Amino acid sequence: MKNKDAKKQWFVLYTKPRGEKKLAERLNASGIEAYCPTRTEIRVWSDRKKKVDMPVLPSMLLVYIENKSRQLALESPLAIRYLFMSGQPAVVTQAEVETLKSTLGDSKFESYELHKLRPGQTLDMTEYGFEKVEGTVKYVNRKECWVVLQGLGYVVKFRR
Repeated sequence: MKNKDAKKQWFVLYTKPRGEKKLAERLNASGIEAYCPTRTEIRVWSDRKKKVDMPVLPSMLLVYIENKSRQLALESPLAIRYLFMSGQPAVVTQAEVETLKSTLGDSKFESYELHKLRPGQTLDMTEYGFEKVEGTVKYVNRKECWVVLQGLGYVVKFRR
């Protein structure tokens, strides 16, 4: 007999703006496994500072579900549609999800000194939780840096 999870895959689901965490919570409560990757940022207001969990994939979350059951996740008013590539629903591998989870749990991830980075520069990403992965700096300003991880198909954003 086959494992009932054998046909489940991670799909990318678009959400309404700022609905990622709430939709993931609702889907998980209804028995559909959903993952909303977040990172902790310190937000500063005029009267206080606060740690806030911000989604890494704005207006997106990952849903672990069988292809034939994908419609169930779209029943929420916060869900918009699935991401498609070449006419097929985009699938994220379990290894990519695990890499994302382990990277986001690593506190060194946000500690890079942005002013030292230049576009085109190649970075060894092993110190940020990736194994044998190099990234290329795509964009840098005073507050953030975008690094392209070509082999994994990710763009990682560092913030000050």
